Amino acid sequence: MAGVVVGGAFLSGFINVVLDRLISADAVNLVVGKKLSSDLVERLRNALTDAGALVDDAELKQLDNHDVKEWLNCLRDALYTADDLLDRACTKAATTKVTLLGRIFNSEDRQMENEIERVVRRIEDLEKRKGKLGLEKISTASFSWKTPSTSLEKGKVYGREDDQKALIKMLNDNNENHLSVISIVGMGGVGKTTLAQWMYNNAELMEGFDRKAWVCVSEKFNIVETTKNIVKEISINTQDLDSFNSIQDALKKGLSEKKFFIVLDDVWSNDHHQWKDFLAPFQYGVKGSTILLTTRKEDVGSVVQTNYHPHYLIPLSEDCCWSVFAANASFPESNGNPTLEGIGKKIAKKCDGLPLAAETLGCLCRRHDAKEWEKILRSDIWGYSTNDSKIVPALLISYFHLAAHLKRCFVYCALFPKDYVFNKDELILLWMAEDLLSLPKRGETLEEVGCKCFEELASRLFFKPAKYKFERFVMHDLLHDLAIFLAGDFYCRIEDLGEQEEKKVLTRHLSYFPRGSLGHSITKVFNFIAKSESLRTSLYIDDLFSMESVASKFIYLRVLSFHKLDVLPDSIGELIHLRYLNLSCCSINRLPESLCNLYNLQTLILYRCTKLTMLPRNMHNLVNLRHLELGKTCLEEMPGGISKLKHLHTLDFFVVGKHEDNKIQELGGLSNLHGSLELKKLENIVDVKEAENARMTNKNLIDKLYLEWSSGDDMVSNTKAERDIFDSLQPHNSMKELTIKGYKGTIFPDWLGNCSYNNMTSVSLKSCNNCCMLPSLGQLPSLKALRIQGFLHLKCVGMEFYKGIGDPSVHIAPPFPLLESLKCYSMACWEE
Repeated sequence: MAGVVVGGAFLSGFINVVLDRLISADAVNLVVGKKLSSDLVERLRNALTDAGALVDDAELKQLDNHDVKEWLNCLRDALYTADDLLDRACTKAATTKVTLLGRIFNSEDRQMENEIERVVRRIEDLEKRKGKLGLEKISTASFSWKTPSTSLEKGKVYGREDDQKALIKMLNDNNENHLSVISIVGMGGVGKTTLAQWMYNNAELMEGFDRKAWVCVSEKFNIVETTKNIVKEISINTQDLDSFNSIQDALKKGLSEKKFFIVLDDVWSNDHHQWKDFLAPFQYGVKGSTILLTTRKEDVGSVVQTNYHPHYLIPLSEDCCWSVFAANASFPESNGNPTLEGIGKKIAKKCDGLPLAAETLGCLCRRHDAKEWEKILRSDIWGYSTNDSKIVPALLISYFHLAAHLKRCFVYCALFPKDYVFNKDELILLWMAEDLLSLPKRGETLEEVGCKCFEELASRLFFKPAKYKFERFVMHDLLHDLAIFLAGDFYCRIEDLGEQEEKKVLTRHLSYFPRGSLGHSITKVFNFIAKSESLRTSLYIDDLFSMESVASKFIYLRVLSFHKLDVLPDSIGELIHLRYLNLSCCSINRLPESLCNLYNLQTLILYRCTKLTMLPRNMHNLVNLRHLELGKTCLEEMPGGISKLKHLHTLDFFVVGKHEDNKIQELGGLSNLHGSLELKKLENIVDVKEAENARMTNKNLIDKLYLEWSSGDDMVSNTKAERDIFDSLQPHNSMKELTIKGYKGTIFPDWLGNCSYNNMTSVSLKSCNNCCMLPSLGQLPSLKALRIQGFLHLKCVGMEFYKGIGDPSVHIAPPFPLLESLKCYSMACWEE
């Protein structure tokens, strides 16, 4: 592999974040006054740029050079400090009411200037050490342990019988296609190349092919070099191939009117234009001609050709991994030492289905010594050098190919335990809070950037779908080990309080996932963290606020999450860096007013806080709030001025109030709402104008809507007014799920059941006791689930339920074309 870090070094992304903050020099100057000279700002910018030029080289050399690793740790620590200082400055600048001219340079300002000066000197000193460490601005390090693949088989293929059958079928099915592309997709070390070698060397499979070629493409896709290598494989005469045109012409002649089988192993490029040029000579073969790709990226095959067939290679079973391990350890699978076999099977289990890991560890265990095998079992695979272990570089290559911000997103997952089931949306909100994402392009939201990051990592197989859990993901154990290895001492996950944690002076991110069902106090954990005051992340440390002076100890917290908490103290308002606060399922019954001081807060999760009845009255001050999750709370009304939170992306719960500043029209200005929205106490809407001002038809990103009128006297004085108000709450026709409860009118509005709602899959109507007629739901083309409950005055279902009432000459589609579930109950007066 070429000696470059393809995606940019891990710290490059962090340096870019700090430089972006530095662009706001006016904000820094506003806080610290004119005493912070432009020279100091320029020195910091230059120091960051100079150090940043070295990190590509350093990221590779750290693998074999402990001093370089320490250098990177020092730089990373300095970047955290610089980022914290600049974030504090920008926050103060945004919230201060004092003009620059009227500002007095106080002791706090002077302290910040001194701290910035110290950081500048630290980074400058680190840059000066480049000569001693051999660091260069252009990386000279290389992946010397990455060797190109060959078509030669190296041994028996274990546990791939079903994959072999599937690939044989795909190959046979291609006989009628002019050119087919088959791709074997899987993570590093899962056995893609081994399977391709088996196909290439299977005489029965290759019968009928006139030309064969095997080319290892690897990370850098050079179409000239790759084409030339194919020509060399299919033709002895490669003279006079001195231009791309002559090379392609030679390949065209070699493949014309021939049936060929070409393997392109280890493909990374998804550049459509390159592939279009590369494939031109392959169009001259005959039917049944096939290109077989092996790749770690899901999208490569579809870029190469639209008519392609991916085959996903999943990890091996434990038994097959043991077979691979035993073969490479030269250990007999039967009649072997039972003690060694027991240890060996535990080692094979650690391989988590990757045959390359089983092969590597098997080779390390060729000395049949129980002590050596136990040592390997207890050791972390990342403790081996790249010379000893092929699985380390196999996975590191996938990591090195990530863009710098994606590397940071991946490493962040070290905070979670193995087999943790990731919620995509939750992880994106955490990435946002930690400033791990790249800046949005024009017209793009942070959430969209986060979604692209997650999908990119998933397409490269860093995440895989969790079994039996819709839209949930898990990470392969060895990739999780890689994240922990790369996270170093900056990330700390506590799982067992009995463990003796070593002192970690660099820790910035901390999480607690107890192995047992019950959590315990972990205050003592902080005795092992010398720089707890610089902590950025605290996940599920429930007794954090039991510690004294929490605000002074953890002033730089950006992420704070609890499993359980009874009281949120007033000191929460002093955590000015906080972006993410998760109190879901906690027993709090009030939120302090100081919470509204959190200018940077992006996410506030209060889901299932069932004792919470009120929100702080100054919630409108949280101007950067993007996600406010209130589902399953018992709020009695909303605070005034929610409409001022213009960045709200999520507001899943809204109680319609009676006061001018918390009525339904507060929703009118919130045009960016996504996902689900639950509206309660709709009886508080007194006229149609209020409902119209909510602008529900404009909210095209809301796909689940719950409308509830509170229970009580169902007799209303003006049923027409009720219907008109409901009519004015008409949602956008992109709606997928709709629930209506407690509607007090007698007739539903015409929009309910209109065929224009072609995305509607679920409708639930509950306790609409005054209604004597059902809406025309039969014409909803995508409706799958319908629930009708508690219509006390409904006697029968008429034709209006199946189709709209109007001109009989108009063609009406058959009713309920996709309905799968219909539930009707608690219908007291139903006659038919």
